[in-house]
Amino acid sequence: MTVSTHARRTRVHVTGAASTAVRPVLESPRRPARVLAAFPAGVYLEVRTDLEPSVIAIITGAATRLPNSVLLAGPLPGVTVGDEASVGDRSIELGPLSVSVRRWWDPAPPLGRIDRARLEQAAARLGDPPQPGLAGNGAVELLAGSCAKGWLLGAVTAAEQLMGLGPGLTPSGDDVLAGLLVTLRHLGAAAGADRAVWLADWLAATVTFDARTRTTLLSATLLHCAARGESSPEVSAVLRGLTGGQALEPALRRLHGLGHTSGSDLAQGVAIGVTAVLALSGPR
Repeated sequence: MTVSTHARRTRVHVTGAASTAVRPVLESPRRPARVLAAFPAGVYLEVRTDLEPSVIAIITGAATRLPNSVLLAGPLPGVTVGDEASVGDRSIELGPLSVSVRRWWDPAPPLGRIDRARLEQAAARLGDPPQPGLAGNGAVELLAGSCAKGWLLGAVTAAEQLMGLGPGLTPSGDDVLAGLLVTLRHLGAAAGADRAVWLADWLAATVTFDARTRTTLLSATLLHCAARGESSPEVSAVLRGLTGGQALEPALRRLHGLGHTSGSDLAQGVAIGVTAVLALSGPR
């Protein structure tokens, strides 16, 4: 990290490691962006582009590493909503901050293969997530039942009802759908459940079709990421725990601890996905 002096503000130059999810936007020609929200450990930028994701999270190591993140190698200087910003040519200019992207990380690491018996044993240890935001909601129950049956119409109907449902930058309904999409795609492939991956494809098309008009800009971006199987390390760790790649219980605790209800909502989506993969990997 280097620091240079500007007439009004001190300019901070930092390198960063970016998710490959945002690589198309970062490697495009430079274009303007605006600050959606600013926190001590992170900033959300909306990039004026038709590419997805259109929101990039600029974060320090203290923040949750969302799948659309650029992780800074140094501290985040004071940034406010209204600061000028631009993104492109593998760099980000944001108020007093100048970021050069030097490395990339993968938000969609593949899982190892797993057989049905082993997945059943792991699924029995999932348990219920603590206090999900939509506990007892009829649309969540419809989503779970439809996915387990492979009933596309019911799953799509439930997904339409859940999009944007709940308060905050990432509404609970979107978090449930994100956890489900990532699980169906990755765990379905690991278990050889082709019908689960097929279901993920159709649900992904449903939730990304008009996400920008149905929910917040940040949550729409995360749904686009989930549709491609991209998630935070906490979700990936739980999926690895289910396949025996690491300890499951500590990964679950870390996931449950995210946000106010986001972790529990994501875990609820993961649980729905696991049940569906088991159901759809059996005899047709």
